[in-house]
Order: sequence, then structure tokens, then C-alpha cells
Amino acid sequence: MGEHRKDQSSCCSHDHKGGALINHNAVKEEFFCHFPYAVFSVALALVLVSFVCYNDSPEQTRFAYRLFHNFHFLHLLFAASGTVLMFRRYSSSFWGGILVGFFIPAIFCTISDAFLPYIGGRLMGLDMHFHWCFIKHIGTVLPFLIGGMINGWVMSLHCHSQKIFYSLGFHFAHILVSSLASLLYLISFGFEGWWSKMGIVFLYLILAVLLPCIMSDIVVPIWFATFKLLKK
Repeated sequence: MGEHRKDQSSCCSHDHKGGALINHNAVKEEFFCHFPYAVFSVALALVLVSFVCYNDSPEQTRFAYRLFHNFHFLHLLFAASGTVLMFRRYSSSFWGGILVGFFIPAIFCTISDAFLPYIGGRLMGLDMHFHWCFIKHIGTVLPFLIGGMINGWVMSLHCHSQKIFYSLGFHFAHILVSSLASLLYLISFGFEGWWSKMGIVFLYLILAVLLPCIMSDIVVPIWFATFKLLKK
């Protein structure tokens, strides 16, 4: 019974001392820990988008395009917060936190919200267009990235109980925002009649948002934090 309680408390707590997360078993545990978040987040994203993007009219496509950018920018905010928070648990390096908090979300949010939806659409034979917000909308991207980095730094100063409280809702909100951005990208850049292939979209988006979020929030920040040059 005690062991069962220990397992429950350790799920998503990220208390992997000495960078011990960077091994096959720990990464696998994080995958299964976050998997339910991804399933429910993607399912909820499908429901929410069904209310606002219910046909293939040009007006709906433009609306989805605007919504995609809104959720993508919010995803950058969540990702930068989580990346800096995790890095700070293993390293006190100020400049290391700046570099990690800037580049990791910029890379993995693009992978999750744009690159993987683009690849998924192409695999289904759709005439998808690739759109990289970091190049085309850098003036809007930067405030969300910087705001997320500052937020993550402030969160790292809070007590352990507050961090656990944040963690409970943070993962779900982060993956939900990513799910909405990924789905809206599909709709905005060439996926007409997406509801007719909702099952395929559901399964693909689970992996498209889950793997980059785990890498951005947990694996890569800890990996960089264990570097001797970034540890101090």
C-alpha cells in the first residue's frame, strides 16, 4: 500500500535527482504519466474546435488561422515557463536559463504546433502549407517567450507545495493549448473536412503534442542543466 502511494506521488513530480531522468526507464515513466493528459486534452480540443470551425468556408478558415496564432503564442508562454522552471531545479545558471528558456520552446513549439501537423497533413495527401511564426511574427513571439521565461523564473522561487499545485493543472493546460494550436494549424493550412477523419487526427495529435511537450518541459531542460558549463 505504501509503495502504491509512493508511485502515485512520484508521477509527474519530476524529482529525478542528479539528472537521473535522462535514462530510458525514467523517460518512459514520464511518457505514461503524461499520456492521460494528452488524451483528454486532445479530445477536449476536438470538442472546442468543433463549435467554432464546423464548415469549410473561407471565413471559418480565416477564423481558424487567427485562433491558431493565439494558441501558438500561448503555447510559447506555457512552454517557456515550464522549461525555465525545470532547468532551475537542477541549475542556478542565469544565462543557461535564458538560453534554454528561449531556444527550447521556440524549437519544440514549432515542432508540435506546425511541423508535425504539416507532416501529418502531407502524409494524408493534403496540400499543406508550412508556416513558421518565429520568422513571420517575431515581434509577437518574443513577448510571449520573454513573459514565459520570467514566469518560470518566478515560479522556481516558490515553495515545493506550490510547485506541486501548479504542476497539477499546468501539464493539462499546456497540452490543451498545444492540442488546439496543432488542430487549428491543420484546419488553417489545407485540411478541409477534418471532421471526416477525426479518428486519425485524434491519434496523430496525441503523439504530436505529447512527445514535444515532454521533451521541452522535462527531458531537454534537465539534460542541459546537467552540463557542467550551465550548472553554476
